[in-house]
Amino acid sequence: MNMDTRLLDEKNEQDIKEAGKILRRGGLVAIPTETVYGLAGNALDPTVSAQIYKVKGRPSDNPLIVHIADIKELPALVEEIPEAAKKLADAFWPGPLTIIMKKSPLVPMQTTGGLDTVAVRMPSDPTARAIINAAGVPLAAPSANLSGLPSPTSFPHVCDDLMGRVDGIVNGGDCEVGVESTVITVVTEIPRVLRPGGISVEQLRRVLGRVDVDRAVLEKPAENAKVASPGMKYKHYAPKADVYMVDASAEDYAAFLHTHSEAAALCFNEDVPYLKNRCVPYGSAADSLSQAHGLFTSLHHLDEIGAKTVYARMPRKSGVGLAVYNRLIRACAFRIVTPNEQLVIGLTGQTGAGKSTVAKQLKARGCVIIDCDAVTHDPSLYAGTCLTELQNAFGRAIIKEDGSLDRRRLANLAFASEEGKAKLNAITHPV
Repeated sequence: MNMDTRLLDEKNEQDIKEAGKILRRGGLVAIPTETVYGLAGNALDPTVSAQIYKVKGRPSDNPLIVHIADIKELPALVEEIPEAAKKLADAFWPGPLTIIMKKSPLVPMQTTGGLDTVAVRMPSDPTARAIINAAGVPLAAPSANLSGLPSPTSFPHVCDDLMGRVDGIVNGGDCEVGVESTVITVVTEIPRVLRPGGISVEQLRRVLGRVDVDRAVLEKPAENAKVASPGMKYKHYAPKADVYMVDASAEDYAAFLHTHSEAAALCFNEDVPYLKNRCVPYGSAADSLSQAHGLFTSLHHLDEIGAKTVYARMPRKSGVGLAVYNRLIRACAFRIVTPNEQLVIGLTGQTGAGKSTVAKQLKARGCVIIDCDAVTHDPSLYAGTCLTELQNAFGRAIIKEDGSLDRRRLANLAFASEEGKAKLNAITHPV
């Protein structure tokens, strides 16, 4: 492809109108959103959807997300709006959340990857919504990159991939969130997250109660599996280098990298002073939002420095960290290295099942025993921010006169409903 690509600026009102005009006549424009840049086209035109797949080099069974500028545009796109979808839209739209519902006949199968469902979101980025309004149609807008490569979060990276392949590219600066939207389906009996993103599972559970997470978020999907959401394929978001994820403490990670001096380190900011390798940090170890914001830029940078082999430090899998892990594990093609690997056994069962007896025998054989009951009964766990969040969720009645947590009263309130249990887990589990 060698098209004449127009470079447009979000700060120029005429350029926004021009982007809308191009989209309205069936062209393709790369536009900024708060998550990543999107390759936008008329979502209601099957020939445009086919062109999006062609430009990206993306399999046509990988659904496209439909972007709207106003909630009033939603009813025409779906068969019905389930109650769960209404709650989610009220809580998180506009924002980085995509909701999957049964599609209406208005949405072509070419846009939905042959599925009878449609994925819809309303971006919070004002430029994205202005362009949708200027186009006058909902826009299908997958990430504005060639299929399989890291998603673009900056204007130069979009130009690297799509210059000469699309009608226009809108310069919107750097994207705020840095990873694609969270995708949740509400067509199942229990709402299920198909792709984690800027809205965490914990946030979703606070609104809906029980929310499941699809196995494909963390596990390698079957080779020929039919996917219901973008980003669920086996290898995705990958730079040109061979990337491996390293599951290790800071000390073990540094020791491992020192035996692989030729490799580059995709690491946390805090790791850099202790490494002799070429380092590309992607955020702070304790700040998942900074990791999400920096990940794709760092993956692009690995190509810029010509890295051949990369060892990436594993992020946490809670909060927005789950989205970072999800993208990174696909960039690594599910290859994980565990230096100094140790076997971890979980002893579970109801009261009286024999957990304590088995634990004593394992301890006698040299195993280190972590008693989760003892850990979770430690009052210091529930001090500070955690205690405040519990009080906000369940009321002042859960606090004793001495200021400590009344565990029995909390249990009575939390276990009275699925929603209560979900709230409790969302607050206490990360701690």
